[in-house]
Amino acid sequence: MKRALITGITGQDGSYLTEFLLEKGYEVHGLIRRSSTFNTDRIDHLYRDFHDPEARMYLHYGDLSVSSHLTKLLSDIQPDEIYHLGAQSHVRVSFDMPEYTGDITGLGALRMLDAIRKTGVQTRFYQASSSEMFGATPPPQNEMTPFEPQSPYAAAKAYAFYMVKNYRKAYTIFAANGILFNHESPRRGETFVTRKITRAATRIKLGLQKKLYLGNLEAKRDWGFAGDFVESMWLILQQDEPDDFVIATGENHSVREFAEKVFQKLDLDYKEYVETDHRYFRPTEVDVLLGDSTKAQKILGWKPKVSFDQLIDMMIEADLELANKEKTLLDAGYRVGNRIT
Repeated sequence: MKRALITGITGQDGSYLTEFLLEKGYEVHGLIRRSSTFNTDRIDHLYRDFHDPEARMYLHYGDLSVSSHLTKLLSDIQPDEIYHLGAQSHVRVSFDMPEYTGDITGLGALRMLDAIRKTGVQTRFYQASSSEMFGATPPPQNEMTPFEPQSPYAAAKAYAFYMVKNYRKAYTIFAANGILFNHESPRRGETFVTRKITRAATRIKLGLQKKLYLGNLEAKRDWGFAGDFVESMWLILQQDEPDDFVIATGENHSVREFAEKVFQKLDLDYKEYVETDHRYFRPTEVDVLLGDSTKAQKILGWKPKVSFDQLIDMMIEADLELANKEKTLLDAGYRVGNRIT
């Protein structure tokens, strides 16, 4: 039985990757931060008490800012594969918290790599790199495209990307980068623009919300389904040699188009409900991201399965169910917490 360690296991990608690896017979270990409240909603359906002989998912408290703990964790678990997904992952927030973003998103990856070096664990390391690293570079973007990061988040990811390449060469560690373009799902956090749109639109449809405030409507992104993208992470670590791969759908759409389609599918006109709020604009914008995943398709045999419209339908269906539950509670006289739209 192969053993995998996932940082960021409670996130969107971590939950889909955990499902994927468990289905392949892996024993999965996940790193979670200690908190007074639980943040395991996305993986609760996979949890079994560790006393259960069928249990194959185990959670460990830790933090990407504490290198000594990461070293001990690797030494104790002895993972065959490490999927480093943990990060401060919100681009707009990175402008408000640049130091924290650099520490967790950038140095967090370095600490993981150095823990591998110090322990001598024979493992394969996957780094979740980001299309945001390309920033202002004209599309389409592939593995040969230079980086022009336009945010503290993107700069931190670029640092982590190059540390992977450095440790790969200097210490012959099997370390690889997956440069993933935007990938969404019903499990996406509600502060990310796609989920913000589907969540708000379904609430508007049921009379629970009046307006949706967004930032740059003209920004274009290459959006795919997170469930498809986690398969590429696994494929990258199954190769004979470590390498770096762009993972993308090869088509992009504007935020305006995404919003228009969502509202249209709910028989609503987005122009009546969507307004621009400049507080949601980034100090430096990334106008267009469009990935060229030719290399991944040729070497990994990877292709996206879920289309743009199927992704939207999936997210609307899930959020409509949430909105219906919320409306049922309100109609029954229960107060549902204040929402930021």
